[in-house]
Amino acid sequence: MSPPGPTVSLMVSTYNWKEALALVLRSAAQQSRLPDEVIVADDGSREDTAELLHTLAASFPVPLRHVWQPDDGFRLARCRNRGIAAARGDYLIQLDGDMIMHPHFIADHMRLARPGAFLQGTRIRTTDAETARLLSGGAPVFGPSVDAYFRKEGDRSTYHFGRRHHTLRIPWLAGLKSRSSGHPMGCNVSFWRKDLLTVNGYDERMVGYGSEDLELDARLRQAGLRRRQIKFAALALHLEHRSSAPPDPSAPELPNNQLLYASRDAQRVRCEHGLDRHAVEFSTQPSDLRSIS
Repeated sequence: MSPPGPTVSLMVSTYNWKEALALVLRSAAQQSRLPDEVIVADDGSREDTAELLHTLAASFPVPLRHVWQPDDGFRLARCRNRGIAAARGDYLIQLDGDMIMHPHFIADHMRLARPGAFLQGTRIRTTDAETARLLSGGAPVFGPSVDAYFRKEGDRSTYHFGRRHHTLRIPWLAGLKSRSSGHPMGCNVSFWRKDLLTVNGYDERMVGYGSEDLELDARLRQAGLRRRQIKFAALALHLEHRSSAPPDPSAPELPNNQLLYASRDAQRVRCEHGLDRHAVEFSTQPSDLRSIS
C-alpha cells in the first residue's frame, strides 16, 4: 500500500456575512477531495455566524471549527494567524469567506502542491446581478458563460478583473502555467504549514485594509520559497460586495505599506508579532463544533 498523502486544512476568513459564508461552506462540503478539516477564522462576527456554524456542523462531512476573536477593527492578519495556529493539516488552503469553490478546488491545490513552494490562485468576480442570484439559491456557474466582470483586452489598469478564458478548468494547462509566479493575493492561496511556522505567519502589526498578504508573500520568498501560479484550476467565484479598500491601496504613506517596504528592504524572513503568539492557546486539539453543546 502507498503511504497516505498529506492532510489538508481549509481556512476560511469571515466577518459578518453569514449568507456568503454558508455558500462557501456548501461548496466545501461538495468537494471531490474533501479537506480534512475546515477552520472558520472569524474577525469578530455577530452571534448569528456562530449559530450558522453550529447548525451546519451537525451534518458537515469533516470537522468544522470556529476560531473567533473580538471585533476590534479590521484585524485580518491576527484573525488568519489564529486560524493557522488552530489548523492541524500538513497543508493549508486559505480562502476568503465570499468565495464559492469549484468542486475540484481542493483537489487542484493538492495536485499542484510541491515542496519548497506555495500556490497563488485567483478569483472570478461575479457581477452584482450574479451575486444576488447566487445568494438567492442559484447554482454556481463556472466557465466562459459565467456572469462576471472581465478585463478588457489590452487594459492593464484593471488587474483585479480576470480574463474570460481563465474561467476554464484545464488541468494539464494548469500544470504548465504553474511554472510562472503570478500576483500575490490572499483570497486564494495555499502553503505547507511548516513554511508558515518558519516565517511566523502574518505580521499582526498590520491592521486595517491591505498588504498583509503582500508582506507575508515577501517573507516567504525571502525564506527561499517559490510562488507558483494557479490558472485553469482551483477556480472560485467571488461574490461582489462593497469594498473597504482606501482609494489607493498601494499609496506608500499607508502604515501597512510602510511595514511591507521595511520587510522587503531588510530581507526579513520571520516577523516578531506573529503566529507564535497563539501557540499556547491552540497547543491542544481544537474542538469540533459537533462536540460542543
